[in-house]
Amino acid sequence: MEVTIDKNSGYCFGVEFAIQMAEDEMESDGLLYCLGDIVHNDMEVQRLYEKGLRIIDREQLQQLHNCKVLIRAHGEPPETYQLALRNNIELIDASCPVVLKLQNRVKHAYDKMQEVDGQVIIYGQKGHAEVVGLTGQTNKEAIVVTTAEDLEQVNFSRPVTLFSQTTKSTKGFYDIKAKIEERLKAARGGVLNVVDFNANDSICRQVSNREPQLTRFSQLHDVIVFVSGKKSSNGKALYSVCRQHNPDSYFIENESELETGWFENATSVGICGATSTPMWLMERVAGHIRQMGAGVAVSADL
Repeated sequence: MEVTIDKNSGYCFGVEFAIQMAEDEMESDGLLYCLGDIVHNDMEVQRLYEKGLRIIDREQLQQLHNCKVLIRAHGEPPETYQLALRNNIELIDASCPVVLKLQNRVKHAYDKMQEVDGQVIIYGQKGHAEVVGLTGQTNKEAIVVTTAEDLEQVNFSRPVTLFSQTTKSTKGFYDIKAKIEERLKAARGGVLNVVDFNANDSICRQVSNREPQLTRFSQLHDVIVFVSGKKSSNGKALYSVCRQHNPDSYFIENESELETGWFENATSVGICGATSTPMWLMERVAGHIRQMGAGVAVSADL
């Protein structure tokens, strides 16, 4: 049995950048606060906790003064920066450049929609940290939709500008886009102009490209072990891709959840993960599988 770690899995640029900034800061100053989980992976959060990273929520942030706080890759709404100024908090801003660019685009679109009594819609997960930052650019007026049912919140007699959370499914975005377009046309007698609807595919390609990559990877192996934190929405989406193309796919948070029975008839095992899954954790899972079976070889998918 051969175990192969997917070379395309693991941290995206934004997460890797945020963790590096946190580690650099802790190396010089020790204790560092982080607003929300720096990454949706409990194993990595624990590793960084041992180095001095302390996770806080928004309520705790209000009580802090004269300290340093890390802004994670997901980005933050304007009020976070305003609070930091009032409380003399130095922000270590590790917002992903892709997210920052999207925030600016959403703010610009919101200002234009104000001129024509329009609406900004964000295809994403309500309450997700990135979405909180995006809706903050619109005075929290943007409409967040996850499913077709959520479109009932939209007034289709008014213009619409659509964006997507950067880590959502490309297929899901275009499905929602088509449904909005159809309902806008119905409200206008079948005719749409550029003012009525502006759709922006703002999905990060570093993330979206992993879907076709995982489709191929999951078909190459008898068994797929997908490693991800249970809170990762990206992890859930990518695991569903593996499961769709290989029914012998298993979702685990760490090596303690592995079961020997999964590998009884396997000659090859593929290990992959979310954009929030550290490579060291996938390597540890691979090593554990090696110990579970005699003569298991571990290789990198290069």
